[in-house]
Parts: sequence; C-alpha cells; structure tokens
Amino acid sequence: MAFRSRARVRAIMIAALAACTGPLATNAQAQAYPNRPITVVSPYAAGGDSDLSGRNLANVAPKYLNGQPLIITNVAGASGVIGSQKVRSSAPDGYTLLIARIGSQAILPALDSKMAYKWNDFTFLSLLELNPYVCVVNANSAARNMKDLIAMLKANPGKLNYSSAGAGTIQHMGPQYVFNVAGLPAGAAEHVGYKGAGEATAALLGGQVQFMCTNMTTLGGHLKAGTIRALMTTTAERLKDLPDTPTARELGWPQLEALTGWSGLYGPPGLPADVVAKWTEAFKQIAQDKDWLAGNVAIGGIPAVRSPADTEKFAHEQYELYEKLGTTLGLRK
Repeated sequence: MAFRSRARVRAIMIAALAACTGPLATNAQAQAYPNRPITVVSPYAAGGDSDLSGRNLANVAPKYLNGQPLIITNVAGASGVIGSQKVRSSAPDGYTLLIARIGSQAILPALDSKMAYKWNDFTFLSLLELNPYVCVVNANSAARNMKDLIAMLKANPGKLNYSSAGAGTIQHMGPQYVFNVAGLPAGAAEHVGYKGAGEATAALLGGQVQFMCTNMTTLGGHLKAGTIRALMTTTAERLKDLPDTPTARELGWPQLEALTGWSGLYGPPGLPADVVAKWTEAFKQIAQDKDWLAGNVAIGGIPAVRSPADTEKFAHEQYELYEKLGTTLGLRK
C-alpha cells in the first residue's frame, strides 16, 4: 500500500510538472524563431528598388530577430517572377522570404491571368516603404519639362525609347498610363526592358533611351549630381528634394497620383502563426529604428510599415488598380 501511495504521489507530481512546463516549452518553441540566418530573395537585379529596400531592412532587422542575419539574395528574371516563384514554393518555415514589389506582386498578376501565382499566393508580413514616382530625362535632353517631352513624342511617334526594369513593372506601365491621360497612343514610344531598375537607369545615362518614369529610390544620387533631370512627380505635393519639379496634379493629371512604387516583405503561403507574430513584433520596432528611417531617406523611400492585414488590403487595392488599367489599355490576357 505504501508503494502504491508513493507511486501515486509520483505520478501526480509528474503530471503537475508537465502542466507547469508545457506552456513554457511551447513558449520556448515560439521564441526559437529565428535560430539561423534568413534568406531574403530580391526578385530583381542588384542596385534596383527591391535590392535597396532589402538591404536597408537587413541592416537593422537582426537586432529584433535574435541577432540572426538576413541574407539578401538576388534572383532576377522574368520581371521578378522567377524570384517570387522561388519563395512561393519554398518551405513555410520563415527562413526564405521575399522582397515583394509592385511589379511582381500586383501588376503582373493583374495583367496575366495565367501567371504562376496570384497576387495573394503569399503570407503578408508588412509593407516596407513607398517610392515617389518621377518621370525623368538625361540632363542633356532637349526636354526641359513634361510639356516638351509630350511635344517630342507627338512629333516623333514611336521613335523615342523609354527604359524599364522589365515588362509589367511600374516603369513599363507608368508611361503607358501617362500616354493614356495625355491623349497619346500606347505606341507613342518604344519600351525597352532591362533586368533591373539599375540597368534601366544606366541606359538613360548612356543615351540608349530618351526617358523613363520610375521610382525615385534608384535616382536620388543621379538627380543630386545633375546627370538626370526630373520633369514630373506623381506625389500629392512637390518633393522637398525636387522643389522645382511640378506634380502631375499641377500639370492637370491628378489621376496619375495612383502611380507609386512600393516594397513589402512576404513569405511563402502557410507561414506559421508564431513566425508571423515574430515579424509583426519586430516591425513595430523596425518602424521606429533611426538607422532604418535614415536608410529610407538615403534611398528616397517613405516608411510605410503596416500590419499583415493592412498590407494585404493595400496589395489588393494595387492589384485592382492595375487590373482596371490593363483592361482599359487592352493589356490584360
């Protein structure tokens, strides 16, 4: 009887201990992420908007992720589709994430119904920043303002070229929208696609193309150096760094304000709740981090951290915008 009593007491103690340590063990598992480096795929070439955004994030995020580094990996090709698909098909463990871009995550899915993925085939973690959108020419161009450029396009239909980071990107679609609101045909200028915004900018500097409309993120240094001239911004107000450059609204095209670049952080579908929660908590601190904020200033980005739900809402609105634009311009397939 004494042996039975001791066995029963021992069983009760083990059960009680398990009850006490169970939540602790679960909590320890939740806190374990991340316990190794995180690969963050930039789906465009080095030097472009997604690359700069990712590296700005990687500069500060380890402080809020158990000290684990973010390894930025450029997987360029097919206007961001190859890198995006790589993340979509990755294991949903939080160790392979994506720098989402407007082109690869909103524009392309809106224009191509046969895309390998839909706009919402990912786990939304947060927006990162918005990118002011500008139309620019080489500093040696005869176009001193947007009126001059439109006149050149009308006088030389289909003979001028503009560069982009690839078909379906905002650098490609933006000028098409400009042509539309300015009363020009879709073929007013020839589109020349490159692997990334960096290469597209180099083409403008080298004279291979005559103009481009793009996110200011990759142009800051060239604008300050005076090698590129800004003709128009799509921001609601003039940018402090471009006080002499008129907005689209000032030029009579308020609808162009819908054109804005952005970056976000996505994961493959089905990320565990604890991984999403870890990033959500990290972003609360990243949004206030002085180094991250300074990095946005350096690349011309406007901080835009949002919750996963608000990020999904924003992405959906952007998808719908380009779906309607693509239908209007006859670009949907």
